[in-house]
Order: sequence, then C-alpha cells, then structure tokens
Amino acid sequence: MKEYVEDVMKAVEVMRNGGIILYPTDTIWGIGCDASNSAAVRRIFELKRRSDSKSMLSLIDSDAKLGYYVPDIPDVAYDLMDLSEKPLTIIYDNVRHMAPELIADDGSAGIRVTKEEFSRELCRRMGGAVVSTSANISGQPSPANYSEISDEILKGVDYIVEYRRGEQTRSVASGIIKLGSGGLVKVIRE
Repeated sequence: MKEYVEDVMKAVEVMRNGGIILYPTDTIWGIGCDASNSAAVRRIFELKRRSDSKSMLSLIDSDAKLGYYVPDIPDVAYDLMDLSEKPLTIIYDNVRHMAPELIADDGSAGIRVTKEEFSRELCRRMGGAVVSTSANISGQPSPANYSEISDEILKGVDYIVEYRRGEQTRSVASGIIKLGSGGLVKVIRE
C-alpha cells in the first residue's frame, strides 16, 4: 500500500461529511471539498474571502469520468489534454452534477483531469470531482509550496493532508483553456 493511502482515506471521510481539506495537487497546494456539496463550496468561498462570481475549478481522476460532468465533450479536449506539457484546466460548457456555486452563469465550469498520484487517488476514492482552488486568501499570492500557506488558511480547513508537506519545489498553476461551441478555443492562462 502506498504511504499516503491513510491520508487519502481521512481526507475523503472529511469531505463526505461536508468538510474542507488542504491537499497537494498536480500543481499548487489546494483547498478542496466534494464538488457536489454547496455548503462546503460556500465555506471555501468564505475562507478565501472570494466573490461568488470568481469560479473555482474541480479535479477528476480520469478522462472516463469527464462525460458525467460534461455531456458534450469537444473532441479537441482530449487532444489538448494529451498535448499539454503541464497540467491543463479546461472550461467546458453545459456542466452538470456539480454544486451551482461552481458553475458560471453561462453554464460553464473548469475541470482538470489530474495525473499526480495523490490527487488522482483522492478523486478516485471520493468517487467524483473534488474542488481545487489555491490555498490563499483571494488577492494574495498563491503559495508555491506548503510552507508558504498562511495560518488563516491552515486554521480554516477541517483536515490538512500530511503527504508532501516537506517539499520545497516551487509549484506553478495550471494552464486554462475555455472550449466554446463550434470548437472555439480561448486561452485564459498559459
């Protein structure tokens, strides 16, 4: 068994009970919760002091789960994910099965298929999407690693994952692309 399985199980239990967690992702450390739980999503907005109009993305563990959230996946989405050299968040139209707070007024939401082992296992065991938003107060710099996360964030979550806390690697945020109708591709963040 991998060294982090117990950590994953504790984090999943907290999220299934409506809690919010702090965890390492395929990019930066993130604040997360069950992406279908409106109350938990609102707690993250409050913790980050973030406007409801600023969206948060969600992670899933495989391409196969994408269809549950996105009924009409543009073919180019798979090509973009395969070709991207770094983690890529794609904003899809007509997203379903997520808390309304995660879905923009136009029906879109950001979803990333994570390939990093811990966050992938977390999503797999959760059985669905997990919110992933940077572990900072809105407007402040995103922490590059665990040691840069503020006390306010640390004290505001229900569970902090042990795995990868000691890493000092400077992580970076994902690229973001919006896929619109008719194959329109818009780069939001490289």
